[in-house]
Amino acid sequence: MALGALLGAYIEDDSGGLRALLPLAGRTLLEYQVRCASAAGAAPIVVMVERVPQALQDAFERLRHDGYGVFPVSDVAEAASRFEAGSSILLMADGVAPPAQLLLDLAEDGEPVIAIVPDDEGHEQNERIDGQSRWAGVAIASGQMLAATAAILGDWDLQSTLLRRAVQEGARRVFVEGELEPLLVETPGQLQAFGSHLVAASRQPRDDWASRFILAPVEELATAHLMDSAVRPSWLLWGALLLTVGAAITFTRGWLGAGLVLLCLSAPLDLIARRLAILRLRPLPSSPWTQRLLWPAAGMALAAIGLWELRHNTGWGALVTALAAAAFAEAGRLEGQPAGRDSEIWLFSRRNAIFLAIPFALAGAWTSYLLAALAYAGGSFFLVQHVRRAMERLTTS
Repeated sequence: MALGALLGAYIEDDSGGLRALLPLAGRTLLEYQVRCASAAGAAPIVVMVERVPQALQDAFERLRHDGYGVFPVSDVAEAASRFEAGSSILLMADGVAPPAQLLLDLAEDGEPVIAIVPDDEGHEQNERIDGQSRWAGVAIASGQMLAATAAILGDWDLQSTLLRRAVQEGARRVFVEGELEPLLVETPGQLQAFGSHLVAASRQPRDDWASRFILAPVEELATAHLMDSAVRPSWLLWGALLLTVGAAITFTRGWLGAGLVLLCLSAPLDLIARRLAILRLRPLPSSPWTQRLLWPAAGMALAAIGLWELRHNTGWGALVTALAAAAFAEAGRLEGQPAGRDSEIWLFSRRNAIFLAIPFALAGAWTSYLLAALAYAGGSFFLVQHVRRAMERLTTS
């Protein structure tokens, strides 16, 4: 069954601005709502408005630029006409910040359902449903309910009237609490903690020592500064790839220190890209092709160091060592890492290899670095092999 979404952007906050335009995670609350609705599979996304100030128009433009089908309407009949006959309607109250997981859960079967919270002091601003419960700000209604409501609406509020009809027709009620409870926002301060939670929830496991102990502050700082920018995650992945290829070219010219700087600059970019994609509710694929190319590009950079050392210092041994290190690194990557072991952060990785080079670069001992990289990559590969075989023996015994 098709799923659409009906949002509101007309209630003002205490300062006279629209609640929908309150800032959240570098964007507006409305943009967060639209991204949540899209993540739940809703299309089209219709926004009820009374007026469209420039800030709201800018938000619509950003959403359309990112590929979201969002349609602002001020007429109830037009809103109803936007949805296919027989579709389900995801209803979000004006000024509510819902967890994305709640929307995914409610939209799973497409049947009419209302998320509720208790009728207590902590939920006085939520719309009352009965003597025991209030509306949490999220519901699923049917297209028939919307069409029937639009036909008799008059001057009443569309969302509230549609909610009442869903209650009267016996829509299933789901009590939500804890992390699944939506936040009904009235002031910017209420969104600060919610935004901080979103940023914290976007952190991904840091699976090597370089990302955990060196790059973590860089990742946090860059994410905070870029989340309200127009920078796309794909641009960062392209940047990481181009910097790595640029480093390989630089190494062949003998500018070894400059090449290492380029590699260090590339190291956090894929981590930041994933954080931004999660914050914008469009997670990257598990292994986008631009990220997959970082491994062979890094191998090219390692081989370029060996090639320079071959021509100017230690001969063929340096190139053979570099190629062997790259081969062990690729074999280890294909073998995979044993899951559930915190010690895997110490295994060979692209980022670990980059920062391992720094002390050798300061000493001017690039051939020694290649030998260290070979020992590191080979040792990691054989360690993974040993652990995996041991786990297989335990499983079969």
